[in-house]
Formats: sequence, structure tokens, C-alpha cells
Amino acid sequence: MSILEGVRLVPAFTDDGVSAYRLEGGNFLNRYYVVTEEGTRRLLNSPEVVSFDVYRCLLKSTGRMVRHFAHKEMMTSANILSILRGALNYPLEESCFNEGVRVHDISFLSSERVFHHEEIAGLEIKYSKLAMVPDSTLMIGDIVATGETLIHCLRYVTDHYRRHGAKLRNIILFTIGGDTGITVMEELTKEIRSFWPDFEGFITVYYEGVFSCYQDKGVSGINLPNVDFYWKNGVVAPEYREETLRHRDTLFEKCIIYDGGARRYEISDHIEEVLEYWEGILERADKIDMKALVDEKLGYPTPVSFADWIRYNHYEQIDQAVCQKLYDQEKDYVRMILNVPLREIAKTRIDEFTTALARYIL
Repeated sequence: MSILEGVRLVPAFTDDGVSAYRLEGGNFLNRYYVVTEEGTRRLLNSPEVVSFDVYRCLLKSTGRMVRHFAHKEMMTSANILSILRGALNYPLEESCFNEGVRVHDISFLSSERVFHHEEIAGLEIKYSKLAMVPDSTLMIGDIVATGETLIHCLRYVTDHYRRHGAKLRNIILFTIGGDTGITVMEELTKEIRSFWPDFEGFITVYYEGVFSCYQDKGVSGINLPNVDFYWKNGVVAPEYREETLRHRDTLFEKCIIYDGGARRYEISDHIEEVLEYWEGILERADKIDMKALVDEKLGYPTPVSFADWIRYNHYEQIDQAVCQKLYDQEKDYVRMILNVPLREIAKTRIDEFTTALARYIL
């Protein structure tokens, strides 16, 4: 059973183009939010967004969430933990500065995979610069897929605090991530409360949605298990769904984010990854079942009744007029896309992506 079974997406606030939702009904120990805004929708839907623009796309929504937490006294001061290198995409320090939240210090950890006989054998902290701010809010920005890096780093940090007789008030995580992260944070909260009983827990902000990780190579045969995100069994913001389905080809991208670190710092690697995916789709296009692919990307078999559609998408608390409009949009999209050859979509995306990022190709 999915950890999101029975969860409902509930509007929390709207502020200057930023909309935030709470996840309710999951009997969670922690608090979970989904935030949506034009910049983050563009980032998640467009692998053409690279370099500093990745950071800039996250700034407005991050700032509004920091403002909300400060206003609700869920945080009064911050100690930022930067898990290198992906964390450098997240504008935590700037958001705190803009909203008048004091940042006492910034800590750095580099958690890297250890290989044995060409297989991942574990994780190792290769670099550490930890600042200790007792009773503070630890802020983290990172992509969470399996959650192994997060577990490894937080155990390292909490052990450091315990050795010095200090503790944390709570932890705020900003993430482009999957539902496994919720399982991880629920378990970590139990673990941390075993030695810090008054630990308030995690406050987690998911940009645009709580996604799922592929567990196999998918209908296309080329998705990466435990790496690539998609919508199935997830919860995505209505605004993000509407934006994605306004564009013919966006739903068929390799995953929600690709490698966040490469998009910012190793752009040539990112370009190779995107092109490799679309060239693989082009090569397999005549063998891929388009109906099965569309259903996989949406997360359920189509056609689907309106009542089931609401239940699948956790939209019971979303305005019914909004839901009806989105439901009709999705039906129109499915009718349209099933008449478009997958080969045509792949060729279009290869041309668009290559043209947009020609200045980065050496």
C-alpha cells in the first residue's frame, strides 16, 4: 500500500502567485506541504532550464514558504545544512535573508557513493564542516529519491549534536522528491525522538508534487529504477497538472527533474543524458505501446470516471469547478495525444533541446 493512501491535498495559502497545499489524512508524525509557482513549474517541465536559472526558479516559492513558517513561529532562526552538491541549487540562505530570518551558520557535508566491484557498496562522508546551533531549525534543500543520502547525513549530524550535549528543535526540508522520502522522515522522527523526546519533527516542502520513483524500466524500457520520478501514486499540484498538459510533449520527459546537480554544474552531462533518453525513445518508438505509455505517465488506466480521477489524484478538498476543468482538459489531452506518433514527439524534442542548448555543446 502506498504511504499516500487516503491522503488529501488541502489548500493552505496563496500569496503573489505562489500556492501551497498541506497533505492531510495520512496520520503522519510530520508536516508535509506541496508548493507550486510559475518558476518551479518551468523548472520541472523544462530540461532546457540549466545553470543559475535552476536556482532562480526555486527562489520565489522557497521565500514564500519561509515567510509562512516564520509567521507561524515554526522557525525563529536557521542553521542551513548543505549536502553537496545538489543542495547548492536551493536558495535557502537568500530566502531567509529576504524574509528576515536569521541564519546562524551554514554547514556542509559531502556524501558520496562508495563502489565495490563496480557496484554501490554504501555512502561515505568525504567532507564535513559542521556548525552546531543548539535548539535551532536545521534547513536542508536536496533531491530525495531513495532517501539513503538524507538518512546517512542526518545521522551524522544528530550524532555530532549528541556528542556535544545539544539538540535540534526541528528540521525543514525543501525537496524535489518522491514519496519514499515521507517513509524515511517518519522513521527518522521516531529514531530522533528516542533520544530527543521533544523534537518537533520534519516540515517538508515538496516543489510541485510528491512524486514516485520508477521501480523498473517502465513502458519505454529505458527509465532508471529508484532514480526517475513520475506521477503514479503521487500527489501533484493542480496548477502543475494543468501546466504540464497544456504542452503536447512535456508529459513524456525522462523524469521530473533529471540530475539536479548536472543541470547546474555539469551542463554537458545533462545535455547528454536528455538526448540519450530521447534518442532511445526514437529508436524504440515503433515498439512502444502509446496507450500504455500515456497511462503510465498519468498514473492510472484511461478512460477514468470523474470520481475515480479525484480519488487517484487526492483532490477531494480541491474546488470541484477546478477539478472538473482539469478532468476535461486531461480527457481532451488523451484523445489528442493518442493520435500523435511517438516518433514525431521524440524528433521534436531532440530538435528543440539541441537548439535551445547549442551554446553549451562543445
